[in-house]
Amino acid sequence: MKARGLAVDGAFEFTPKTFPDDRGLFTSPFQEAAFTEATGHRLFTPAQTNHSRSRAGVVRGVHFTTTPPGCAKYVYCPRGAALDFVVDLRVGSPTFGQWDVVRVDPVDFRAVYFPVGLGHAFVALEDDTVMSYLVSSAYVAEHELAVHPLDPALGLELPDGLEPLLSDRDAVAPSLAEAGAAGLLPRYEECLRLDRELTA
Repeated sequence: MKARGLAVDGAFEFTPKTFPDDRGLFTSPFQEAAFTEATGHRLFTPAQTNHSRSRAGVVRGVHFTTTPPGCAKYVYCPRGAALDFVVDLRVGSPTFGQWDVVRVDPVDFRAVYFPVGLGHAFVALEDDTVMSYLVSSAYVAEHELAVHPLDPALGLELPDGLEPLLSDRDAVAPSLAEAGAAGLLPRYEECLRLDRELTA
């Protein structure tokens, strides 16, 4: 498995080997040894697995969880294709406001690791795009927040020719500046502390 650090501090892309034959293929999108070697710690103990299916053009995010409790994620795409965005929303982070993007699909089976405090968004490139998540905390509606994915200050680069389809919730989400002014964004040092607790 190949690992690559992303432009956002603490986030990683993982690309496993695939083993095709005349029956199909086999791959392992998460491998503990490779993860630990790249990040310097073990993966959190999953509290929940999530599964979403989206049609082409759907944009989900930029989603994040209040800290505490915070939520770390390990995400891959077993069907379809998506651009998966990692957005640094942690106030005080050396990469605050920056983002990176990874194409995820069942060709390369890339996976993306999001430590606590990072925002997550993706745009589905094909109909019936499936995203699969391991997450460190159970879903609690009042803990789940969002920043508007089309905020010009973030400048997420969505593909040309796709009309973005947003949920009602994401369509009225605050900008990064508005979320910061309202005190909604996570603090970098607290995110690091929560990460250490999750991966100890």
